[in-house]
Amino acid sequence: MFGDCSFWPCFGDRQAESEVDPVLLVSGIGGSVLHAKRKKFGCETRVWVRILLAELEFKRKVWSRYNPKTGYTESLDKDTEIVVPEDDYGLYAIDILDPSFILKLIHFTEVYHFHDMIEMLVKCGYKKGTTLFGYGYDFRQSNRIDKLMEGLKVKLETAYKASGNRKVTLITHSMGGLLVMCFMSLHKDVFSKFVNKWITIASPFQGAPGCINDSLLTGLQFVEGIASFFFVSRWTMHQLLVECPSIYEMLANPDFKWRKQPQIKVWRKQSNDGESSAKLETYGPVESISLFKEALRNNELDYNGNSIALPFNFAILDWAAGTRQIINNAQLPDGVSYYNIYGTSYDTPFDVSYGSETSPIEDLSEICHTMPKYSFVDGDGTVPAESAKADGFPAVERVGVPAEHRELLRDKTVFELIKKWLGVDQKMSKHSKSSRVADAPPNHHACV
Repeated sequence: MFGDCSFWPCFGDRQAESEVDPVLLVSGIGGSVLHAKRKKFGCETRVWVRILLAELEFKRKVWSRYNPKTGYTESLDKDTEIVVPEDDYGLYAIDILDPSFILKLIHFTEVYHFHDMIEMLVKCGYKKGTTLFGYGYDFRQSNRIDKLMEGLKVKLETAYKASGNRKVTLITHSMGGLLVMCFMSLHKDVFSKFVNKWITIASPFQGAPGCINDSLLTGLQFVEGIASFFFVSRWTMHQLLVECPSIYEMLANPDFKWRKQPQIKVWRKQSNDGESSAKLETYGPVESISLFKEALRNNELDYNGNSIALPFNFAILDWAAGTRQIINNAQLPDGVSYYNIYGTSYDTPFDVSYGSETSPIEDLSEICHTMPKYSFVDGDGTVPAESAKADGFPAVERVGVPAEHRELLRDKTVFELIKKWLGVDQKMSKHSKSSRVADAPPNHHACV
């Protein structure tokens, strides 16, 4: 999924630390190191991301249930709590997601997250703890839950004070844009006080229909190829995601005016007078809820010898509807400059289908053990460009860059845009010029 790891130096003179506004990097779903902390002894074990013993530790420590009384997703292991390490001013948690010696030695780029961007900013004069900070968070939770909102507030205030009361530039990736949008909607005065600029990268403002619909039905594979055999399996991931408010909050917005409504398609087996046939059923964003209910009605996991039912969670769906309303109500405060980078030129799942005309689905619960087929739209391979552009804000610039979802965090054109918007590099190379609303020209990345 990632391209070659490259370092793009800061062109021009290195900026003096006192001349730059602080930057706070905010990750998306799956983009933070998570530790399992023993409540009694306080010892911690990295459970996300890890390659060695990944499946075992994930099932033991990360599998969770949603608590409708509190709104939080809580680990099944009652002796454990999931925490995000705060080392290196929050940057450790979003830098290399599995920082084990072996993976660093072989430079396994699948787990290099904000690493290249952090190095680029340091080379441009940013100093960790003074003008450069990171915010990793428990991405199982809702994007508007109190703990995450308070954590972001503390980070903004810390960056503001550490830099001598200079306003912060936020750089968010993927779901981190939704988290910041919730914060801006719920705490507009605080946002206005501490934030000067907001640069968002690949945010699913209106949802990521193909990927999220399938995540709720069959799961999600974070890495591909040989590495996937050492990582958390698709189905093991599924059993967590069905209890995560953050996933439900990225379902397709049913009120958004899509060019074409995203659909789930199912080839169903029909029997009539002893004759069998196949019929194609389609479900839009609203109708899909009944499909999720039926497909997941028998879903369960085995934990320590006990069977735990995990059907489609309507309590989470109701919570997510409230989150969508908060996002829809968000307004950019006066005086805050907003910039949007979205991925283009990659086939991005939009409609998802199960079964086929020759091998139809008889019972909808079979879907959960069926590999999906997609129809695609333009985007970054995860988030459709249509969704990533639809923030509803007056952007200073909105630029499409041909790169994959996570690869955008290491892309040369993205780095050049960020440096220009931060004011640390006024000498932009010719191929990165853009209009106020434009697609950046293709670079060396190949489409998939």
